[in-house]
Amino acid sequence: MADRTSAKAAEPKLLSGGNPQIAKGEGDGPVQAYIAAMPGWKSEVGRRLDALIMRAVPDAHKAVKWNSPLYGKKGDGWFLGIHCFNKYIKVAFFRGAALRPVPPGESKTAETRYFHIHERDEIDEAQFTSWVKQASVLPGEKM
Repeated sequence: MADRTSAKAAEPKLLSGGNPQIAKGEGDGPVQAYIAAMPGWKSEVGRRLDALIMRAVPDAHKAVKWNSPLYGKKGDGWFLGIHCFNKYIKVAFFRGAALRPVPPGESKTAETRYFHIHERDEIDEAQFTSWVKQASVLPGEKM
């Protein structure tokens, strides 16, 4: 009985909207914990996004803050963040308005643009990789 309780306690809690609650932390470990906790189909997509980002920007710095994985350049802020919602994954490009073509999702802030991924969406990996590379050379968002 104690084993079941401790195993259940170790599972990350999903916040309203379906986003995993992961302790903040720097490096790959917290990001991988977040990806593993992404519910259902989102975990596989999260692994794929992480691989694409790291292939595009091998020296990207990773962290989890505010229950979202962030990718950036060490000492230069963050260029991209990921967040789960019930029906989709939101990829935030913090300087997305400067990307070409501009990612399709609008934001309340002028510079940020979003790319939403739903369960059956095909991801154009070449376009996504292009956005990641472009975003990585722009000034990062300080958080």
